[in-house]
Amino acid sequence: MTDIKVVIPGDAVDTHMEVDGQEQQVLRLGPGLSHIGDTINAVNAGVLHSSSDGSQYWVVSNKRRYVAAEGEPVVGVVVARHAEGYRVDIGSAHDALLPLLAFEGATKRNKPNLAVGTTVYARVSVANSLMDPEIECFNSNTGKAEGFGELGEGFMFKCSLGLARRLFSSKAPVLNALGSKLPFEVAVGLNGRVWINTEKPETTVLVANAIKNSEFLDAKQCRQMVNELLDKH
Repeated sequence: MTDIKVVIPGDAVDTHMEVDGQEQQVLRLGPGLSHIGDTINAVNAGVLHSSSDGSQYWVVSNKRRYVAAEGEPVVGVVVARHAEGYRVDIGSAHDALLPLLAFEGATKRNKPNLAVGTTVYARVSVANSLMDPEIECFNSNTGKAEGFGELGEGFMFKCSLGLARRLFSSKAPVLNALGSKLPFEVAVGLNGRVWINTEKPETTVLVANAIKNSEFLDAKQCRQMVNELLDKH
């Protein structure tokens, strides 16, 4: 991650940077940014992040309410079923639509039957200000589930949106520290929800507490905190 700074609504964001001597043009804007006229402005207060190749920019903030953005993974709960699919609570202002055929290998005769209360891991496929968000439980580019779909037994809890984005990184210190000590499954939604599954309830409590405690810790502090929790386990 490079070029990180704090922005507030209305700030103009410079999206031009040089990589290996060549100027890069922004290719994708994430949450918190908007293209207004000839400039790109922040619409949310937070920390501006950019990918190392300068192709993506987004703003990370600890807002309570999630604003759906196309392509982001989310953890949701089915709250209703209708003829076209399911209504899923993803923590945004409006429930998301999950079509009946938005699953790997789903057909009109062969499609999943989800009960109200089912937890699912999905990606946002449609997100704009004029309609409710739409999600899918597979990668529409490959037709494969790739980890998306119904989540079985496990425990889901909420965290800040900022922590969720840090957990989604493959280098998340707390997840790496826990993974080196304990076997567990985890699904991180950028909507501030985390699902975990372990062999024992007490391990689930330990993992959940470690993740929540890690929000303001660096890598070294995360490892120390995990070790202390394991010593008490």
